[in-house]
Amino acid sequence: MSKLLRKPKDSEISPGVILVHEVTEKDSPLEYVGFKIVDLVSGSKYSEELVKRECCIVALTGKINVTANEERFDNLGTRESVFEKKPTDSVYVSNDRTFEVEAVTQARVALCYSPSEKQLPTKLIKASDNGIENRGILNNKRLVHNILPDSDPTANSLLVVEVYTESGNWSSYPPHKHDRDNLPEESFLEESYYHEMNPRQGFVFQRVYTDDRSLDETMTVENGDVVLVPVGYHPVGVPDGYTSYYLNVMAGPTRIWKFHNDPDHEWILNR
Repeated sequence: MSKLLRKPKDSEISPGVILVHEVTEKDSPLEYVGFKIVDLVSGSKYSEELVKRECCIVALTGKINVTANEERFDNLGTRESVFEKKPTDSVYVSNDRTFEVEAVTQARVALCYSPSEKQLPTKLIKASDNGIENRGILNNKRLVHNILPDSDPTANSLLVVEVYTESGNWSSYPPHKHDRDNLPEESFLEESYYHEMNPRQGFVFQRVYTDDRSLDETMTVENGDVVLVPVGYHPVGVPDGYTSYYLNVMAGPTRIWKFHNDPDHEWILNR
């Protein structure tokens, strides 16, 4: 049984609220990254007190209202499917605050967490605020939506990004890692991947491995699965005929993304 691959659990935690995924430091190898996926039927509500954690609420699909303390943001969300390939709305909520998510329509919401001590302002991250970029060449192409990049001072620790990888392409490639607190060369960031496929019956392959191979796991990842990356390189391969989407959450002791390529495969960048 894999310790890194999580299948949807789909448990009803209150009327109209389905907990699809829950990743915490108590039941995973991650200390800095927490993650939930919640499905809500129209009119249902989910609320939470954050205590010493910050949270980025991402409206994956459908429309939601978000209330955080005295602030309210209405009709967030821009798409019925992530494969519309347009950015969506998110809300950042700092530690020691309470938030509520109300479904205007049927909705899927991602909740991205990391430990936090310094309280920051609540912030609406509009779809139009997302930085959009195309990365890679040849069979290493992907489309990126930067929700919370390290250039944005909104959060204390969280980094959040959406990535689309087309049929027959590779992503998070050449293999790279960020598991050493050795700035300016490399930062320590844990990571989680929430995956979707189009068409839904598709799959991708994701390998997580370290230089010494003390961790070396290759997973067949299906629609709705989550992969945890506590350390190591973590490339994703997409088979012909399918498009891959994943939502990345990263966090660590320093909020900067500095990665190290696997030297065995770095040569492909010079083609």
